[in-house]
Amino acid sequence: MSRIGKMPISVPAGVEIKNENNLITVKGPKGQLSRQFSAELGIDVENGTITVTRPNDDKRLRSLHGLTRTLIHNMVEGVTNGYSKTLEIEGVGYRAAKSGNKVTLNLGFSHPVVFEDTDAIKLEVPQPNKIIVNGIDKQAVGQFAAEIREKRPPEPYKGKGIRYEGEHIIRKEGKAGKGKK
Repeated sequence: MSRIGKMPISVPAGVEIKNENNLITVKGPKGQLSRQFSAELGIDVENGTITVTRPNDDKRLRSLHGLTRTLIHNMVEGVTNGYSKTLEIEGVGYRAAKSGNKVTLNLGFSHPVVFEDTDAIKLEVPQPNKIIVNGIDKQAVGQFAAEIREKRPPEPYKGKGIRYEGEHIIRKEGKAGKGKK
């Protein structure tokens, strides 16, 4: 049995779960998420807990068991607390500014890079060198943060670029001077 898959998911107060042929809809204080899961797995919603079961130990079903349980747990967590990723901008002249629902990044290019809030993702800029990506869908928040980071990933020599908060960049030493043998 999967250690993760067999754990029940407790549903907090204020969260409503619907299961229609393994189409799970989770509605909570922050919003609503839905996702279709494999029809081969059993998803039972009863008195405040969700359990995921599999009919046999087929390799494919073993793989889906833990994944399905984790995805449902992330949906419940998202509609109750939400998810956020913090990005740090480091470099001389690199900064972010928010105006309305647009975030403008100056990253050393000849043009500014602009990102807009979507229905699922909200951006905050508490400081010129910090961006916070908020949303209820864990995958969407991570993807949006990765797209922002992709515009100027941190480089190993000076450490300039956009990095996740707490991310450690392995630094490299520059070229050795001339005349050294």
